[in-house]
Amino acid sequence: MLTARPARPAALLLGALLVFALGGCQSPQERLGELAGQHHRLQTLDSKPFPLLLGAPVQAPAAARLRVYLEGDGQAWATPSQPSLDPSPSDLLVARLAFSDPTPSLYLARPCQFVTAPGCTTSLWTSRRFGSEVLGSLDGALDLIKARYGNRDFELVGYSGGAALALLLAARRDDVASVQTLAGNLSPRYWVQLQHLSSLDGSLDPLDHRQRLVLIPQRHLTGAVDEIVPAAVADHYLNGLGTAPCVEIVSLAGVNHHSGWENAWAQWRQSPLKCVPSMRP
Repeated sequence: MLTARPARPAALLLGALLVFALGGCQSPQERLGELAGQHHRLQTLDSKPFPLLLGAPVQAPAAARLRVYLEGDGQAWATPSQPSLDPSPSDLLVARLAFSDPTPSLYLARPCQFVTAPGCTTSLWTSRRFGSEVLGSLDGALDLIKARYGNRDFELVGYSGGAALALLLAARRDDVASVQTLAGNLSPRYWVQLQHLSSLDGSLDPLDHRQRLVLIPQRHLTGAVDEIVPAAVADHYLNGLGTAPCVEIVSLAGVNHHSGWENAWAQWRQSPLKCVPSMRP
């Protein structure tokens, strides 16, 4: 018995390492399911042309306005030159923000994230990530959400590339009351120029809809040390938008593209947009 005792901690350590290794092998879908837990459920919306994954509270939200979180670009590239075969995000930041929000909120993934479907080719999450097929699927998903929950309108919250799509949806629909973005790529066309990337052929740009967007109340939170979507993108968007009475840009010290957002958003998520009362009675 005395000789067996030293082996016990080693066995426990081996077991812990095995659990850690198995956890690291979980698919994005499995990790998202664990994050949803008992209080949220995951479902697939039959939007066209691509079905989309929706995360919603088990107890259906009953509110005139629903906050919908739009996922970022996810794992678009496996290497700087090789597109990923699965664009599902490896970091579930947006889902964590949505599931922890006390406001009636839903999480909406992008085409081919967590859900495979015919037509899921790599261009859909690379050059065409802001294209008409993606936008149409999100637009149809909002229609399905509205039919299911009976809300009057939406507040859209977009992270990274989801910000561009939130703005494009706001320009397209008449039931988007406001838009908030986190680390938002507000002008993909300018972003690729700034970062010396290949052009996003087949993608749309919010600034092509400035006449509509100038009327939408919006707040854009940028990370002061974000090197992936620098604050210059938000500045370019603001300058391109022109005179707008209801647009606010906030720079957050110490926040980069991936970290600092949970604490920052917890402070800002309940803060009303100052211009909303005058714009939307």
